[in-house]
Amino acid sequence: MKALTKQTWHVVLNGQDISREIKPSMLLVDVLRNEMGLTGTKNGCGKGDCGACSVIVDGSLVYSCLIPALSVNGKSIQTIEGLSEGKELHPIQEAFLEVGAVQCGFCTPGMIMAVKCLLDKNLTPTELETREAISGNLCRCGSYSFIIEAVNLITSREAQHAKL
Repeated sequence: MKALTKQTWHVVLNGQDISREIKPSMLLVDVLRNEMGLTGTKNGCGKGDCGACSVIVDGSLVYSCLIPALSVNGKSIQTIEGLSEGKELHPIQEAFLEVGAVQCGFCTPGMIMAVKCLLDKNLTPTELETREAISGNLCRCGSYSFIIEAVNLITSREAQHAKL
């Protein structure tokens, strides 16, 4: 049996042009974690049920555990690591910390990416819109009310909207 040859994976990852040779069978979550060392993206369930692997691809929230990495060739990918600038946290990350929406932290990167995707499209979401935006992300600690509070805090800080 002939081994599968690697193929070129070219994306814009957190604002940087990246090219790597990867196996065609690799999922996006595995390339991000194992090839790129971006371990903020978690592989929780491997079935798209928990949202811990959520990243933004060309402006849409996706479950990276379900997506073949080669299917995003030529696209822009944003992970949790791409939000902060050096040691300066993104306003969403700051709000999550401030209100205690991080508890165990496992779901936090996926939740933050879901909130980022929401706020990129709607800077003044209703509570229902926020709940819908995070509905694909499972928090086993039950931090949903804190997450809603974090979004409310972000949207109330008019001066930070430009940073989102």
